Amino acid sequence: MKMTVDFEECLKDSPRFRAALEEVEGDVAELELKLDKLVKLCIAMIDTGKAFCVANKQFMNGIRDLAQYSSNDAVVETSLTKFSDSLQEMINFHTILFDQTQRSIKAQLQNFVKEDLRKFKDAKKQFEKVSEEKENALVKNAQVQRNKQHEVEEATNILTATRKCFRHIALDYVLQINVLQSKRRSEILKSMLSFMYAHLAFFHQGYDLFSELGPYMKDLGVQLDRLVVDAAKEKREMEQKHSTIQQKDFSSDDSKLEYNVDAANGIVMEGYLFKRASNAFKTWNRKKPDHIRRWFSIQNNQLVYQKKFKDSPTVVVEDLRLCTVKHCEDIERRFCFEVVSPTKSCMLQADSEKLRQAWIKAVQTSIATAYREKGDESEKLDKKSSPSTGSLDSGNESKEKLLKGESALQRVQCIPGNTSCCDCGLADPRWASINLGITLCIECSGIHRSLGVHFSKVRSLTLDTWEPELLKLMCELGNDVINRVYEAKLEKMGVKKPQPGQRQEKEAYIRAKYVERKFVDKYSMISSPSEQEKRVISKSCEEQRLSQVRASVHTAEGERQESSVFLDSKHLNPGLQLYRASYEKNLPKMAEALAHGADVNWANSDENQATALIQAVLGGSLVTCEFLLQNGANVNQRDVQGRGPLHHATVLGHTGQVCLFLKRGANQHATDEDGKDPLSIAVEAANADIVTLLRLARMNEEMRESEGLYGQPGDETYQDIFRDFSQMASNNPEKLNRFQQDSQKF
Repeated sequence: MKMTVDFEECLKDSPRFRAALEEVEGDVAELELKLDKLVKLCIAMIDTGKAFCVANKQFMNGIRDLAQYSSNDAVVETSLTKFSDSLQEMINFHTILFDQTQRSIKAQLQNFVKEDLRKFKDAKKQFEKVSEEKENALVKNAQVQRNKQHEVEEATNILTATRKCFRHIALDYVLQINVLQSKRRSEILKSMLSFMYAHLAFFHQGYDLFSELGPYMKDLGVQLDRLVVDAAKEKREMEQKHSTIQQKDFSSDDSKLEYNVDAANGIVMEGYLFKRASNAFKTWNRKKPDHIRRWFSIQNNQLVYQKKFKDSPTVVVEDLRLCTVKHCEDIERRFCFEVVSPTKSCMLQADSEKLRQAWIKAVQTSIATAYREKGDESEKLDKKSSPSTGSLDSGNESKEKLLKGESALQRVQCIPGNTSCCDCGLADPRWASINLGITLCIECSGIHRSLGVHFSKVRSLTLDTWEPELLKLMCELGNDVINRVYEAKLEKMGVKKPQPGQRQEKEAYIRAKYVERKFVDKYSMISSPSEQEKRVISKSCEEQRLSQVRASVHTAEGERQESSVFLDSKHLNPGLQLYRASYEKNLPKMAEALAHGADVNWANSDENQATALIQAVLGGSLVTCEFLLQNGANVNQRDVQGRGPLHHATVLGHTGQVCLFLKRGANQHATDEDGKDPLSIAVEAANADIVTLLRLARMNEEMRESEGLYGQPGDETYQDIFRDFSQMASNNPEKLNRFQQDSQKF
């Protein structure tokens, strides 16, 4: 280390030493000014950045409002929603960047000024004080007279003590100066390096985000080109139609004289008519004609009117067969006619004689038609007024909201080891890998993103929405559990975990840990079964599982296979361990099996080619199914009987699992060896909830197909209903327990 001030010169207290001190003190004073200025600029930058984020968020909310306004246009709504979500992500990244900046620049440099520079100033004060005392002792020693022996000894002793004290304090002062000069380099570089790494993470996350959005934007650009061409074509067609209509003669009301008793919409004729008040005064309101002018229509064997389109129609004549219509020539107003029924009459006025004749003829024709058809028209009315479309009760407004934000962070961080990053140990991690079940700091989360979603799926614990089953999955695992598997040989190999800020070391370590799995001990298991687990399960449980899974397999073979379920997991291949742990709902064992190389879609040839996902269905755990799907399980892989996870969940009446598989793209049209698809199985079992879900899924599928390539991902009502079922399956599964033991024919 290069010394700013020499210790030897300090002992001499030479002019060179004093000059060096003066230079250092001036330098430190200037350094303090520079650091104070930098901290103030940093605070101003952070405040400006936060204001930018607020304005940006308002702009993004404006885009979302425009997307909601464009709900009738699927392409515009989907695109704007997707773009606003991406902008929200960038706002979140900006917020994280400013938070990191505040910690790295403002906090670190302020701490350096308050702590280290304060110590320097304190040492300087002590040095100046003892220096002054030494000067006074020297003057006093020089002034004492030779013949005064007592004063000579006293002055000499004081000078000796003062010099000794001066040397100690001067040496301490020089040490403080040299340490400060050395430390300021590391503190400044440390804070700036942390600041730059925060920028690196910010731009890396932005690059990842827009790399994923890029293909969509490219497809949208192609679609936009087509829309521009179609818009130009439509414009030409509308201009041509406008020109054609403009050439028509509008001098008469002939276009309004048409009526059709066989109209597809059931409306024989419609248009504006003036209506005389039905009170005792029988007046026409001349001051406010809109009070008496109504939109009349003849439909469903009735004469009705309404003021506005959204108003419920007011019935003038309940049944046209019971009324008659006649001209009115005995009143002052022109073009009037009257509709008379056994209980009341209604005086109406058209805008012209032709319109009056048309209305009278339309009413007469409708009366004749009603008589001919007798009761047929009533049956049509019944069908129209009571459609057969089924619906779910949507009155439950007290449904539980999805866990998000701080609540998800608090619950996940309660799990052992989750209060620090799983890979580097940085405190208060706010990101998670949902397929691994671990928490991560922002820098490690960026590295996990670069591995690809087949290795790690990253989510924010504070910014993203968390479904209940995902949150339960995180709480079943945790950093301690996963690190006991993925870092089992870490100490034996002498490898040290990277520290926060070591970007390159982190990348190499995380790739070695999760991709190459170098630290996994392939000859040991973290959770070998206990002695109690190795015993044969109770007879009732045995019979229940055998009835669900292997009614078609010989009893002797079933007993032989079941007796081996609790063998020591060390002797199982990873695929079989995953298979059995899935039935046992043991997520740590499942994670261990995957770490040891288990194929998540491994099929057991001894048990009808069943997969781990099918075993998870039989075990009845929604979280286990979620974990397997997050790790790439094939939701459509079927056993030898042709039954996939959706079939098994339908047979067992596991509504939550059915909902999960449908959301993940399960093929609901697949049939088993008996030719039954899940819907027919649910109908046979009389499971109303699952029948409803499957029918809704089919309707939604047909809707998407009819809307083409760029149609909506699904009807909003369909999404809401599935969300309700998912919430209930996670939080109140007893409400969806439709399993009937005596109805199983498995």
